[in-house]
Amino acid sequence: MTGENLAALVAPLIEGLVEDPPWGRFLDALRTAVAADYASLVFRPLPLGTPEARVIHLYSGQPSPPPVTRHYRENLYLRDPMPYHDMAEGRSYRLDELLQFGEPAHDAYLAQLLVPSGMNHLRMIRLAEKGGLSGWITVTRTEGEFAPAVDGLLEAIAPYARAALGSFVALERERMTAAVAREAVRRLNFGWLTLDGEGRVLDADPLGAQMLASAGPIARAKDGRLTARDPALRRQLVAAIRELAIDPQARPRALVLGREPWLDLLLVPSGQRMGTTQAAPAIVGYLHADNWSSADRCDQLAQLFDLAPSEARLALALSRGMSISEAAPELGLTVESARTYSKRIYAKTGARGQADLVRFIHRSVLVIA
Repeated sequence: MTGENLAALVAPLIEGLVEDPPWGRFLDALRTAVAADYASLVFRPLPLGTPEARVIHLYSGQPSPPPVTRHYRENLYLRDPMPYHDMAEGRSYRLDELLQFGEPAHDAYLAQLLVPSGMNHLRMIRLAEKGGLSGWITVTRTEGEFAPAVDGLLEAIAPYARAALGSFVALERERMTAAVAREAVRRLNFGWLTLDGEGRVLDADPLGAQMLASAGPIARAKDGRLTARDPALRRQLVAAIRELAIDPQARPRALVLGREPWLDLLLVPSGQRMGTTQAAPAIVGYLHADNWSSADRCDQLAQLFDLAPSEARLALALSRGMSISEAAPELGLTVESARTYSKRIYAKTGARGQADLVRFIHRSVLVIA
């Protein structure tokens, strides 16, 4: 019986790692396998963080009535007599091994929590993962003691549950890292799209799709090709796509799509020639949008590098690839005045030239502002 039930529990235990919430099917299957009214998995994945994050409580069956749960959280919790951390790891315990009947605190816990919750008969097993994770599997019944085979089943499932808990915590850490990375990318305001050799859009991330769908400078044409609304920009785009599609070793091409707000596009040969479920892209386009206005960016540059307003406006223009002779007339300056301002900018930022200035600005915190 133990072997048959164990086989039926291992698959949902492994698959439960990616369920939301995790292990719902496993706890349902465990409750059925041992004929329990209630089955739970409680674990403490994090030694630090908020109290809510330190304990995860998953269950199958009818939970404790709300008044009982509230009484536990407000009163009994601090006087919980269960020897959770003193339990030998991997061994199944009966209720009379966990509570000392006749002790007032133990009797109160039984009478005020367990009995009103229908947990008259109980089995509990502790899991301890080498990374410091502790967890407890509990099954309970209102009537009828559990058969001895239940102890064997819980102890047989313990190694699998221990490994699953360790994997879950590792996955959660990776999910948290990925979430922080996604937020950083979102704040950088980068998007992407992929093109085939004819310039047809194959795929795009949400930001890339949003840029294509909006009334911005680029769009998806009726034939699916990436196009631009401005004729001059359209010619640049077509030429860049043609060059990159023909020569996978060609250098990436950067195009300024808009200046206010700023939007640029970097086209790169993908280097992927084999697809899996769909055609491999010939070209990857990386889109970068700046949600801040130029005035806002100038204010931020002035604060960060202690620049005067006119210096900040020139610094922004230079950081966006304009030369001094190109930036000067746009800012209402003579070329000579712009050169004077640029020397002040380099002195205040520590840059040795325009390339240094671009690097300093684009590696500063402004990129995620």
